[in-house]
Amino acid sequence: MDGKILGFIVWAIFGGIMVGLGIRAFFAKEAIGFWANVKPFPVNDVKGYNRATGKLFILYGVIFTVLGTPLLGQNTPYILFSILGIVAETIAVMAIYNLLITKKYKK
Repeated sequence: MDGKILGFIVWAIFGGIMVGLGIRAFFAKEAIGFWANVKPFPVNDVKGYNRATGKLFILYGVIFTVLGTPLLGQNTPYILFSILGIVAETIAVMAIYNLLITKKYKK
């Protein structure tokens, strides 16, 4: 198997894990945590909060996987686009969570 294909498969697995976390959030009965090792804040609408956070995780995973497509090409300098895209995407997801989801669902 070509190294480029293997690299993309590993990249896509990580994107799939994020999508899986988002799907799990949709069906959670208790408020899920966004940050690692931090208990979630008191939530006024658990179902709405989990759906919003789940959508955010799913969107992150899908965009993460799409940003990995330059790994499949012949011209690897485009991998810089993937790396910078992931940095921008991660910052955007943190901002969306803090500015929109936290303010809307915090008690």
